[in-house]
Amino acid sequence: MHSQTIMKGYRDACEKCIARIKEIAVRISDKTEAEKRDLLIKCSETSLNSKIIANNKSFFSNMVVDAVTYLDEDLQKSDIGIKKITGGSITESFMVTGVCFKKTFSYAGFEQQPKSFEDPKIAMLNLELELKAEKDNAEIRIESPEDFQKIVDAEWNIIYAKLDAIVDSGAKIVLSSLPIGDLATQYFADRNIFCAGRVPKDDLQRVAKASGAILQTTVHGLTDEVLG
Repeated sequence: MHSQTIMKGYRDACEKCIARIKEIAVRISDKTEAEKRDLLIKCSETSLNSKIIANNKSFFSNMVVDAVTYLDEDLQKSDIGIKKITGGSITESFMVTGVCFKKTFSYAGFEQQPKSFEDPKIAMLNLELELKAEKDNAEIRIESPEDFQKIVDAEWNIIYAKLDAIVDSGAKIVLSSLPIGDLATQYFADRNIFCAGRVPKDDLQRVAKASGAILQTTVHGLTDEVLG
């Protein structure tokens, strides 16, 4: 059979499918908000029938509809994050009206940091704020102990310059996709700044979108920084 004949059959089938969909389509423009929500819940329950959580479809269908109605007009499903937590009952699941991410690895000083803010400035970084051992970075040959001390001092000056730049930006919350070490954690705690390192990039993108952040190539000497 010629390929053009096969393609013609596919096109005819597509036209018949579209015609049938239009025939059985339900118009919602003239329905109330309650009726629209009820229809969305029914659609959600139908979709959940084939999932593992089918026995709890009534519980989750309401949550799904709530999550979708909070999206912008672009309806990007990537804006909805799903966090899986081991243990507990499935009915203990809940929806957070906002952006959340799992608690990241933290150092001493994290407990001292404030955990509640009103309308703060947020710095989102792709920047490592941690001192590294010499062997992890490069091989350096020195001739005297004074030269080694100069290298150590330079490293400390670099990280303190980054920390000072972040504080000078006025940010009260610092989130980074890369590690934030113990030195930076305590530094921020002493200045009433909250920080979290190793935050997943998709969570950072949701925070940026929710806060109206603008990506900057360089801000106060820092690269790949987002302020919101």
